[in-house]
Amino acid sequence: MSKTQPRTLPGFMELLPGEQILFNQMMDKIRNSYERFGFLPIDTPVIESSEVLLAKAGGETEKQIYSFTKGDSELTLRFDLTVPLAKYVAQRYNELTFPFRRYQIGKVYRGERAQRGRFREFYQCDIDVVGDGELSLVNDAEIPAIIYKTFKDMGLNDFTVYINNRKILNGLFEYVGANNHAIETMRIIDKIEKIGEDGVRAELKDLSLADESIQYIINFIRINTGGLPEQTINALKNLKIENELFRQGVEELSEVIKYIRLFDVPEEYFAIDLSIARGLDYYTGTVYETFLNNYKNIGSICSGGRYNDLAEYYTERKLPGVGISIGLTRLFFVLNDMKLIKSEQKSISKVLVVSMVDDLSKSIEIANKLRDAGINTEIYSDADKKIKAKFKYADKLSIPYVVIIGEDEIKSDKYTVKNMETGEQEMMEIGEVVRILK
Repeated sequence: MSKTQPRTLPGFMELLPGEQILFNQMMDKIRNSYERFGFLPIDTPVIESSEVLLAKAGGETEKQIYSFTKGDSELTLRFDLTVPLAKYVAQRYNELTFPFRRYQIGKVYRGERAQRGRFREFYQCDIDVVGDGELSLVNDAEIPAIIYKTFKDMGLNDFTVYINNRKILNGLFEYVGANNHAIETMRIIDKIEKIGEDGVRAELKDLSLADESIQYIINFIRINTGGLPEQTINALKNLKIENELFRQGVEELSEVIKYIRLFDVPEEYFAIDLSIARGLDYYTGTVYETFLNNYKNIGSICSGGRYNDLAEYYTERKLPGVGISIGLTRLFFVLNDMKLIKSEQKSISKVLVVSMVDDLSKSIEIANKLRDAGINTEIYSDADKKIKAKFKYADKLSIPYVVIIGEDEIKSDKYTVKNMETGEQEMMEIGEVVRILK
């Protein structure tokens, strides 16, 4: 019979057990951090009705979706966790308590071009706070505190949460008459490090903007030179831009910065970056991007922002929200690839029970007692193997302890515990075994 070549589709991550243990530990740290801030878990279906899931889709998103037909049903794999949240809140509005603080960790699917570090199936770890009619800016300020605690819990120490407010950008574009060229203007601003100030001027001139308008944009760019957030806020005010949206953005940004400090986020972990836009349509207020300081080339490792109306395609109710998403699969790949994290644990077992006699009854009994005590335990079930092979198995999986059960142990009701790291071993009663392994 011919054999099928085993293979994994491009863009799908498959890990060895040791790497999967490390991945799961990262996921657990994110989940624990979210729960520490009072976010409630939800889970939504991977497959939804295309009509429901694609109510808001368009452009590049629609090109990347996985859709299929089953009978008379048009179905789609979820491509993010935000649209399912919008459906969830609209559908269950009367059952929820607002502000609704939810987290969700789950796989999403996008038919992107497969390339190194980019995946078609990947885990997202989202949090959102959804208000009923209104939502305090304090929630916008708490988000960087959550990012800070979460990444510190994961052992990352050199990162910065960059913050902006979309109202500032939209107000600026309104004031200088660049409303119809917002996307192009933002793209040109982003290129200043490559083409310089003169290049920016030239490309803005090509958009037929007035010289005075171009000068306002240049002055705006010059503000983005680092320094304390208050310096940036004052510089924005000193531009004297008479636009209500711009003024609101500056005031909101100032208030968010004030509250971030009250949440005890150290100064070196957050900064204002006026170039952050996070998509020109979706976000309406505060926006966030998080970068590893020495590896900015890998892109943002956590992003999000404030939106006016989460569920506008499903309900007439006004449901403002703010949230972030960590792309865990890509983050894990990048950190692992750059050797910033290391898979050191090869097994989740704390102890291996090995029998020196053919009858495994006592080994099973002892393993049961250890598991009942909350100790991860596995049994080496092949009694015929030599003791050297059993120790080698424990050693290869880095299982720290071996409990040996032979005729002497069974007679005395005491069991030999071997520390695989030191090589020391000692006979003791089961209660003492539990105490040592706990």
